[in-house]
Amino acid sequence: MSKCCINPSILSADFVNLEAELERISAADAVHVDVMDNHFVPNLTIGLPVVERIQQVSKLPLDAHLMISDVDRWAPLYAEAGLASVTFHVEASTAPIKLARDLRDRGAKAGMALRPATPVEPYLDMLPELDMLLIMTVEPGFGGQKFLDVTLPKIRRAADAVRGSGLPLAIQVDGGISAETIERAAEAGANVFVAGSAVYGSGDPADAIRKLRASAEAAVQE
Repeated sequence: MSKCCINPSILSADFVNLEAELERISAADAVHVDVMDNHFVPNLTIGLPVVERIQQVSKLPLDAHLMISDVDRWAPLYAEAGLASVTFHVEASTAPIKLARDLRDRGAKAGMALRPATPVEPYLDMLPELDMLLIMTVEPGFGGQKFLDVTLPKIRRAADAVRGSGLPLAIQVDGGISAETIERAAEAGANVFVAGSAVYGSGDPADAIRKLRASAEAAVQE
């Protein structure tokens, strides 16, 4: 598995000044873009036209998290927009293997997300089709939620399966990631961390990113 990466979520950014907000997280590994449609989750954020514009101005790669219905239709369009990584929810996909292949065919890394109550075991045979597995550590749809420790065993099982497969697959966690929780997630086996309020809610986002990364790496080395 790869190094520990911090992907700040712009869900916690100032949407009126997004380009400036992107500059504030230049120390990050990627920009996490939450796309919500008020159908799959009870919230509405941004769609493809805005994400395409962010892609044009961002100096960091974009990591899209699609919390939307009809994802088999829409996800490939995000890959075509040039995003580095596109993650779909398996609960919203009717043909997840085909979708993962469609994303890779269009030049994006294929990520698959699981809600907290969705078990990982039925999808372990899919690991070769994926570049990243996203284990949600809160219910998708809202920022600022408390980290769900009940997801830690699932992260461990996913990490064990990835190690056993020998695949270069990243395990991402999203929800409630902070200085207080990132070590537990890293110890369980996650290596890509989405942090929104912990980064943008701090006085110095760049320093917050560095500290989060250091905490995750220290937890792995112990």
